[in-house]
This record gives sequence, structure tokens and C-alpha cells, in this order.
Amino acid sequence: MTNLQQRLRETLDELPKHVQLVAVSKFHPAEAVTEAYAEGQRVFGESRVQELLPKHDALPGDIDWHFIGTLQRNKVKYIAPFVSLIHSVDNVALLEEINKQGRRADRTIRCLLELHIAQEESKSGWEPEACCQWLEQGAWHDMHNVQICGLMCMASHTDDEARIRQDFRAARQYFNRLKQGAMADNPAFAIRSWGMSDDWRIAVEEGSNMVRIGTRIFGERAY
Repeated sequence: MTNLQQRLRETLDELPKHVQLVAVSKFHPAEAVTEAYAEGQRVFGESRVQELLPKHDALPGDIDWHFIGTLQRNKVKYIAPFVSLIHSVDNVALLEEINKQGRRADRTIRCLLELHIAQEESKSGWEPEACCQWLEQGAWHDMHNVQICGLMCMASHTDDEARIRQDFRAARQYFNRLKQGAMADNPAFAIRSWGMSDDWRIAVEEGSNMVRIGTRIFGERAY
């Protein structure tokens, strides 16, 4: 077992069984993904289209590729034929483009809506109240080639664990509001994607059932 595989196994052993691991392979070569794949991992996260495409072409076809970074509308067409889940849908126009490209690819693309919960203005995402209001208005019902599967967020970049917990708790409250309201009749709306290498334990305590972990498994960025 390689060091990478050992770190992956330790991570999986620590995660509760109901929490899915997205192994964030961004900035690491295809060979690193192959190591994790050999240990049984099948869900990987990438944040740049230009990095995802060659990996998708080179690696086994049963990998579930998640797109987790900022996605430009003009790049959606390149990943629409195969992406398993887009975590980072941060505005209506992007969701409309994903729907359009899903129709062209003759498939329904699973998406998470990214909330701007963190203190940093630099982080992207919907303002939570605006996101909830848009979903409650129901326009998403007309988008037949996307499936809204839940919410994603990033916590504030801080060592203050109380602040991190507050961020994740807020995301959980918005999720619960939608699950009990606008999305109550949508069984697919079930994913709570928050938590990364440094804060996943707090995230799980605050309701996350999908964590995006990279450095803890793959080590520091390769490039």
C-alpha cells in the first residue's frame, strides 16, 4: 500500500458511513488518481475544466467526476456529457446554461447550489436568502435537464472553530428550510456538501453528508 493509499484508507475509516468522500484530485497528476482508484475510490473532484478533461479521457470510465470549482458558462459544454455532479452552481444564468447543455447532451445533470456563507467577500455563491427565495418561486421546475440535489458551501478561512461551526450550521438551517418547504417533494434534494481537509469533522457534526478532501489524501499540490 502506498502512502497515498494509506492516507485514503485512514480518511475513509474515520468518516461516518453516511458521509460520501469526494477525493479532491485537483492539481495532482492522473497517476495519483490511479493510486486512489486502485484502493477503491471512485468519486473525484476537480476545479478546472482544462484539468478535468484530460483526466477524464485518460482514466477509467467508471469514475464519478465532480466539478467543485468556479464554472464559467462557456466551459459547461465541455463537461456536460459526463460530469456526475456540479457542486458550484452560484447563479441562475449558470444553472440555465447547464440545463441547455444537458439538453444537448441528452442527459440530466445533477447540481448543488453554492451558498455564500463565509465571511470572505472573495468566495463565490448565492446569497442564502436570495437562493431560498428563488427556489421557493419555483422557476427551476421548468429546467428539465438539471436536477437540484442539495447545497454546497465553504466555511470562513479562519482558525476560529466557533466561526466555522456557525457557518456550517447556517448552511444546515437553510437546507432544512428548503427540505421542509420548496424542495419537500424533491427526493433528490438530499446532499449537504460542506467540509474539507481541515474542517470536515466540524462539518459532519453540523449535518454534512458529503466532504471534499484533497490535501489530507494527496498531499500538497503537485503543481
